Amino acid sequence: MAAAIDFYHAVFGWTAVIESANGGQFVRLQADGNDVGSMYTLSQRERQHGVPSHWTPYVCVDNIDAAATRVRESGGRILVQPFEVEGVARIALAVDTLGAIIGLWESLPHE
Repeated sequence: MAAAIDFYHAVFGWTAVIESANGGQFVRLQADGNDVGSMYTLSQRERQHGVPSHWTPYVCVDNIDAAATRVRESGGRILVQPFEVEGVARIALAVDTLGAIIGLWESLPHE
């Protein structure tokens, strides 16, 4: 994680904000104080199943449950059902009709 944070800082000037979430660490990558990406460490299970380090593009949606329903109704699949990243967002992973993976992101209200 530290090497990746250093890499993205050197290449793009992004800063890292490390937070606790879901029993681990979640890193917000920021440019000029705006979130531009995030990182987390792959789980042991993900590594055992051969999931490589990767980027996933996310699309902001107003209602993640409704968006997941539209994905299914339009011929796509939901790989990871909507779940909450504590204090950050509700996210899900979808596969489109051609097999491309895309994330769905519903921001949580700021308290």
